[in-house]
Amino acid sequence: MQRITRLLDGWAVRLARLTRWAGPYAGLVQMVLLGAALLTLSRALLVAWQWERVSAANMLGTIMLQGVRADLILLGYFLVLPLLLAPVLAQRFAVKWWRPLVASWGTIALVFIVFMETASPPFIAQFDVRPNRLFIEYLAHPKEVTAMLWEGFRAAVLLGLACTLLLGAALYRVLRRASFDAVTWPRRTVLLTWPLLVVLVFFQVRSTTAHRPANPALFALTKDALVNSLIINSPWSVMDAVNSLGKEARSSEIYGDMPRERVLAEVKAQPWLSTYQYPQAELPTLHRQEAAVQRTRPLNLVIVLEESLGATFVESLGGLPVTPELEKLKGEGWWFEQLYATGTRSVRGIEAVVAGFPPTPARSVVKLSLSQQNFYTLAAGLKEQGYHTEFVYGGEAHFDNMRSFFTGNGFQNIVDRAQMKPKFEGSWGASDEDLFDKSLERLKTLHAQDKPFFSLIFSSSNHEPFEFPDGRIDLHDTAKQTVNNAVKYADFALGKFIAAAKKEAYWKDTVFLIIADHDTRVYGNSLVPIKKFHIPGLILGADIEPKRIRTVASQIDIGPTLLSLMGVSSEHPMIGRDLVRDSEGPGRALIQFQNNFAYLEDGSATILTPDHAPMLGRYDPAKGQLAIGADKPGQAQVDKALAHVMLPSLLYRQQQYKLPR
Repeated sequence: MQRITRLLDGWAVRLARLTRWAGPYAGLVQMVLLGAALLTLSRALLVAWQWERVSAANMLGTIMLQGVRADLILLGYFLVLPLLLAPVLAQRFAVKWWRPLVASWGTIALVFIVFMETASPPFIAQFDVRPNRLFIEYLAHPKEVTAMLWEGFRAAVLLGLACTLLLGAALYRVLRRASFDAVTWPRRTVLLTWPLLVVLVFFQVRSTTAHRPANPALFALTKDALVNSLIINSPWSVMDAVNSLGKEARSSEIYGDMPRERVLAEVKAQPWLSTYQYPQAELPTLHRQEAAVQRTRPLNLVIVLEESLGATFVESLGGLPVTPELEKLKGEGWWFEQLYATGTRSVRGIEAVVAGFPPTPARSVVKLSLSQQNFYTLAAGLKEQGYHTEFVYGGEAHFDNMRSFFTGNGFQNIVDRAQMKPKFEGSWGASDEDLFDKSLERLKTLHAQDKPFFSLIFSSSNHEPFEFPDGRIDLHDTAKQTVNNAVKYADFALGKFIAAAKKEAYWKDTVFLIIADHDTRVYGNSLVPIKKFHIPGLILGADIEPKRIRTVASQIDIGPTLLSLMGVSSEHPMIGRDLVRDSEGPGRALIQFQNNFAYLEDGSATILTPDHAPMLGRYDPAKGQLAIGADKPGQAQVDKALAHVMLPSLLYRQQQYKLPR
């Protein structure tokens, strides 16, 4: 025992000498050094354990290097609290409190790291990923979890607890002993260096100069979710899950209550769903959709998701004349006259168009933890049919958690700013012209592989601060960087892309969808400003004949419609309407605006708001006006609206929006 004590004291002396230059902040530096060492050692051991998966990714150096970056982010969070106290306590008069405080806090942080890292192997063995939201949720069932761990992972549990306790005691002794040798600084020196440390830690936590701070999705660099999780660390993964849980608290139950079976019955009673069979009770919306258009070889699919392209910018839809290229193209395919977005964020548009998933008051499933794997998307379904699937974006794919969501749910390849050599780069990444140039290159490559493909292309030029190359368009507004000019440039780039694609051999075998994720900034004094959810939609390419879709349609109708046009018969859980089979009957749209939900059909809108009785509105699409009178919606209308807003929350929480394994 004395030998171990002397060994620990020797390490403490060396650590103190190494960090002597940091003065009263030496304890914080020591915590960072020890934390980084422990996390790197743990990652190395996990990589060795999962070497077959890691070697297949062929990114060992990147995994370890980016892992250090993720570790510094975590350790930066642990620095925040003591750093806030430093101006007062890191003084000579308070050193007797400051040193043990820093040593204790450092020990708590390091013990948490040790605990989470030692808990990782059994969790990975069970769930094939580092501890995440499931780790937190299982804590709500201690009896069952304890029994499971004891029976299935007894050795690992005992070893983990022992390592945590022993290392915790050792770490505290080292940090406490090392703090004795820390030098003190004059008050003036402490106060002058403190702001510099605050700035340094700020950038350490942010870890990027992009619009959003780094998040775990930034490190989703491979197609293997396990390998991606090895890049980050378990403490940060769990902390991010806790943060996500807090933001997921708001759910559809804020509108009222309805039994699960009633919810399912109401939704399945829709005319376009009532004819299907639903054979699996555990996957209640899963059904087989036979394609209305039978083909010997299914068509390819290209979805161009246009950033913030509302109907307010399309003249024939009642907007400004800033999309002349789209206006030219609308006569060449299926043109939607009353298509509505489900929400006001890009991720909401993605979940509706790419996954066919209806909106909820909570955050989009693109950002929620339970949908990061084994969640249905068109990519997941088409991958099962032998398609190559990929996502092309001019910005950083980790933004809004897109990379993590896509790589975990069927997208085999991600192409973003890092793979482009843009001629013009704005705040949000490559210009739309550069994006489409790269997309044309990728489409030609995919076509040469002689297998069907699905490419999702997401634009970004129409985003504040509205940066785009000079000399491309005749400006609509005098000042260059305005939303109207940005939309006109985006439309110009889109027109060039479609014109170029028409000259390629794959055009005759490919369905192209041009659709907005949402309108630009949604505003208005209406409970639900429905007019600002009106978006353009156009399907063209292959043998698509010109057609006007005049019925009310939702973004969630796009998935089933595309599959039918492509000639793809498949099982899927989407509740949208196949407009190939039925485009003449009355339609409906599901619209989420903050905490308000509108079920729009036949000119009426049933509006649900928290803690208030449902309201009935009359919507005039020609004027874009919603009038709410004294009339109340009938019970049938309320039940239909409530069922449609509750269903996605149920499917998400119970993880039932997926394909059968």
